Formats: sequence, structure tokens, C-alpha cells
Amino acid sequence: MDVHLAGRTARSLELLHSLAYFAPEVEQELVGCGLESGRMTYFAGRSAPMGAVSAGVVTAVFYNFNPALIADVLPRAWKLAEPEAIVQARYRGVDAAYRALLGEKVIASAAMSEAAQLAAIAAQAVPGVDGRPLYAGYAALEWPEQPHLVLWHALTLLREYRGDGHVAALQTAGLSGLEALITHTAAGIGFRKSFAQSRRGWSGDEWAAAVAGLVDRELLTPAAELTADGRELREVVEDLTDELAAAPWTGLGEDGAARLAELATPWCRSVRESGLFPEALFGPRYGESR
Repeated sequence: MDVHLAGRTARSLELLHSLAYFAPEVEQELVGCGLESGRMTYFAGRSAPMGAVSAGVVTAVFYNFNPALIADVLPRAWKLAEPEAIVQARYRGVDAAYRALLGEKVIASAAMSEAAQLAAIAAQAVPGVDGRPLYAGYAALEWPEQPHLVLWHALTLLREYRGDGHVAALQTAGLSGLEALITHTAAGIGFRKSFAQSRRGWSGDEWAAAVAGLVDRELLTPAAELTADGRELREVVEDLTDELAAAPWTGLGEDGAARLAELATPWCRSVRESGLFPEALFGPRYGESR
């Protein structure tokens, strides 16, 4: 299977995974199990499958967050709720969110069952956990039984497998977490700058200093736009990310991947149009593929 086709398929399904970070149903369940609302539910909720790890581990794995942002809530979160309880709460929240966003008819449909089976085939074709710490945490969890939760779990495995590989690609390119965030934003296909800077916890001075460093490296112009070298480097990163994430999609095959995308596209559209996601999450070129 063409690696870039695999990458486009993965990105086209992203909203069905990432809704867990914005759905009030997920936040409610996580707060209900003892966590504080806000950033704690994100950091603890996403990292809980790895166990009660330190702030440093989460900083390394998540890559582009200000370390102080994470240290403000971890490891304190593990004293408020056990990781196992957090995982269970998160899946209850995803269950409720899917039902609210897609409706009971879709949840019970043959299309959902088929999509879940296809996504599971891809996720189960991942060759191993080597160098994939966040994926490894999710891979150790038991599979849920309900098709819509099987779909979310499979897409989450694929997302975190790809994300771990993306970090490896960024390090190969010599981009720190903040530099990766800035160059991705400058490409127009990632977050808008205001969203990226505030949600990732970087001050104006920290952001400006990193921009200046990228200008010195001739990856950005003084106007913080990508230079030709900067665009080329980002393309190298994305190409390598696609290559490192291709194995499960090769296991599913082009026909299976196309069918999964066909089934899930209307659901992704419904989620996008629900107003759940802040518009600043999407850059001006969001959804473009090379």
C-alpha cells in the first residue's frame, strides 16, 4: 500500500479519535473519577494507559508541550485517581460522546460494525511496540466489546502508533517539541498559532525565542513563514512519519482502507460540524494532502 495513501487515510479519520479530548461527556467521567477539570483530564486521561508515570515521561512522549504545564498536574493526578480507573472512565465518556454525536441508529448500524472490524484489522497488524511507548500503553489494554468502542480503540492505537513514529521523525529532523509546533503551524495544516501557543503552554517570549532560532537556521523567514528549506524539512518529516506508520494500513490493504474511509467519512463530517472542536484547532490549509 502506498505510504502516502496510508497517511491520508489515517489523517482523514483523526476526528473520530480526537473527539475524546473535547467531548464534555469524557471530561465529566474523568472528573467523576477524581480528576480536576481542564488540563489534568487531558494529560492524565491520555497517559493513563502507561501507568502512573512521571511528568518527565509524559513531556517526552507528548513532545511539544511546555514541561511546566504537565508538571502542574502530574504526578499529582495519580493521587486523585488510579490510572486504571481513569482508563475506564475515559472509555465510558467516549461511549457517551459517540452516542451523543452520532446517534443510537449509527451506533447500532451494520456500518459501524463493519468499520470497527476494518479498523481492528489495521490496528492488529501493527508489527510491535519497539520505540512506541504511548502506543505500547494502549496496546496492553483489553479490547472493548461494543463496535463503536472497538472503532475508537483501534483508531487510538493507530493514532498513538503514528504519533510515536512522528516524534522519531521530528528528532531525526533536529526539531525540538516547540520548533516542531512552530513549523507545523507555519505550514498552515496544523493548529492556528494562537491555539497552538496557548494550549501547549508556551509564553510569547519562549515562542519568539524559538522562532528566532529557526530564522537563524534559515527554516523560517523573519515573518515566521517557512522558507524553502523549512518546507522541505517539514515534507521530510511527514514522509518519514507516513513510512513509519504504514505497516498496519498495509495489513488492511488499499481496498479495506478505502472502505473504512468511506464508512467513516460521514461520521467525521458530523463530528466536525457539531461545534465540538474550536475552530482555531484547524489551520487555513487543514485537510490538504500532498
